[in-house]
Amino acid sequence: SFFFLMSAEIGMGLTGFGVFFLFFGMMLFFDKALLAIGNILFVSGLSFVIGLERTFRSVGGFCLAGRLLGVVLEIYGFFLLFRGFFPVAVGFIRRVPVLGSLLSLPGISLVDKIGESNTMV
Repeated sequence: SFFFLMSAEIGMGLTGFGVFFLFFGMMLFFDKALLAIGNILFVSGLSFVIGLERTFRSVGGFCLAGRLLGVVLEIYGFFLLFRGFFPVAVGFIRRVPVLGSLLSLPGISLVDKIGESNTMV
Protein backbone atom coordinates (compact mmCIF):
# COMPACT_ATOMS: atom_id res chain seq x y z
CA SER A 1 0.00 0.00 0.00
CA PHE A 2 0.96 3.63 -0.32
CA PHE A 3 1.37 4.14 3.44
CA PHE A 4 3.75 1.19 3.74
CA LEU A 5 5.91 2.43 0.87
CA MET A 6 5.96 5.97 2.23
CA SER A 7 6.92 4.87 5.75
CA ALA A 8 9.65 2.61 4.34
CA GLU A 9 11.07 5.53 2.36
CA ILE A 10 10.99 7.78 5.41
CA GLY A 11 12.60 5.02 7.46
CA MET A 12 15.41 4.54 4.95
CA GLY A 13 16.06 8.29 4.95
CA LEU A 14 16.15 8.47 8.73
CA THR A 15 18.38 5.40 8.95
CA GLY A 16 20.74 6.86 6.35
CA PHE A 17 20.98 10.17 8.19
CA GLY A 18 21.51 8.25 11.44
CA VAL A 19 24.43 6.31 9.97
CA PHE A 20 25.87 9.55 8.58
CA PHE A 21 25.66 11.32 11.95
CA LEU A 22 27.15 8.31 13.75
CA PHE A 23 30.04 8.16 11.29
CA PHE A 24 30.57 11.92 11.39
CA GLY A 25 30.46 11.87 15.20
CA MET A 26 33.17 9.20 15.26
CA MET A 27 35.30 11.17 12.82
CA LEU A 28 35.11 14.20 15.12
CA PHE A 29 36.57 12.23 18.03
CA PHE A 30 33.28 10.86 19.37
CA ASP A 31 31.34 14.11 19.58
CA LYS A 32 28.50 13.45 22.06
CA ALA A 33 25.87 15.55 20.32
CA LEU A 34 26.40 14.02 16.88
CA LEU A 35 26.43 10.49 18.30
CA ALA A 36 23.19 11.15 20.20
CA ILE A 37 21.49 12.56 17.09
CA GLY A 38 22.77 9.60 15.07
CA ASN A 39 21.42 7.11 17.61
CA ILE A 40 17.99 8.73 17.67
CA LEU A 41 17.76 8.94 13.88
CA PHE A 42 19.00 5.38 13.37
CA VAL A 43 16.58 3.81 15.86
CA SER A 44 13.63 5.87 14.62
CA GLY A 45 14.45 4.97 11.02
CA LEU A 46 14.74 1.33 11.98
CA SER A 47 11.31 1.47 13.59
CA PHE A 48 9.83 2.94 10.39
CA VAL A 49 11.38 0.22 8.24
CA ILE A 50 10.83 -2.96 10.27
CA GLY A 51 8.08 -1.86 12.67
CA LEU A 52 7.93 -0.86 16.31
CA GLU A 53 7.53 -4.32 17.82
CA ARG A 54 10.52 -5.87 16.07
CA THR A 55 12.62 -2.76 16.73
CA PHE A 56 11.97 -2.88 20.48
CA ARG A 57 12.63 -6.60 20.54
CA SER A 58 15.98 -6.37 18.75
CA VAL A 59 17.24 -3.09 20.25
CA GLY A 60 16.03 -4.06 23.74
CA GLY A 61 17.91 -7.37 23.67
CA PHE A 62 21.06 -5.67 22.44
CA CYS A 63 20.85 -2.99 25.13
CA LEU A 64 20.42 -5.59 27.89
CA ALA A 65 23.42 -7.58 26.64
CA GLY A 66 25.39 -4.36 26.28
CA ARG A 67 24.60 -3.32 29.84
CA LEU A 68 25.75 -6.63 31.28
CA LEU A 69 28.93 -6.56 29.22
CA GLY A 70 29.51 -2.95 30.28
CA VAL A 71 29.22 -3.81 33.96
CA VAL A 72 31.68 -6.68 33.62
CA LEU A 73 34.17 -4.51 31.72
CA GLU A 74 33.79 -1.71 34.25
CA ILE A 75 34.55 -4.04 37.17
CA TYR A 76 37.58 -5.42 35.32
CA GLY A 77 38.79 -1.89 34.60
CA PHE A 78 38.35 -0.95 38.26
CA PHE A 79 40.59 -3.83 39.32
CA LEU A 80 43.17 -2.96 36.67
CA LEU A 81 43.18 0.69 37.68
CA PHE A 82 43.48 0.18 41.42
CA ARG A 83 45.49 -3.05 41.63
CA GLY A 84 48.55 -1.14 42.78
CA PHE A 85 46.56 0.37 45.64
CA PHE A 86 45.11 -2.92 46.93
CA PRO A 87 48.26 -4.04 48.82
CA VAL A 88 48.44 -0.65 50.56
CA ALA A 89 44.77 -0.81 51.55
CA VAL A 90 45.08 -4.41 52.75
CA GLY A 91 48.18 -3.52 54.78
CA PHE A 92 46.24 -0.70 56.44
CA ILE A 93 43.21 -2.90 57.12
CA ARG A 94 45.46 -5.58 58.69
CA ARG A 95 46.51 -3.02 61.32
CA VAL A 96 42.90 -2.34 62.36
CA PRO A 97 42.23 -4.59 65.39
CA VAL A 98 39.05 -6.46 64.38
CA LEU A 99 39.44 -6.36 60.61
CA GLY A 100 43.09 -7.43 60.77
CA SER A 101 42.18 -10.66 62.51
CA LEU A 102 39.51 -11.33 59.86
CA LEU A 103 42.02 -10.89 57.02
CA SER A 104 44.41 -13.29 58.74
CA LEU A 105 41.95 -16.19 58.47
CA PRO A 106 43.21 -19.07 56.29
CA GLY A 107 40.43 -18.87 53.66
CA ILE A 108 41.05 -15.23 52.79
CA SER A 109 44.32 -15.44 50.88
CA LEU A 110 42.77 -14.02 47.69
CA VAL A 111 43.20 -10.52 49.06
CA ASP A 112 46.98 -10.93 49.02
CA LYS A 113 46.99 -12.32 45.47
CA ILE A 114 45.09 -9.37 44.01
CA GLY A 115 48.00 -6.99 44.45
CA GLU A 116 50.78 -9.44 43.54
CA SER A 117 50.43 -9.02 39.79
CA ASN A 118 51.39 -5.38 39.89
CA THR A 119 53.06 -5.16 36.48
CA MET A 120 52.51 -2.13 34.29
CA VAL A 121 50.80 -2.75 30.97
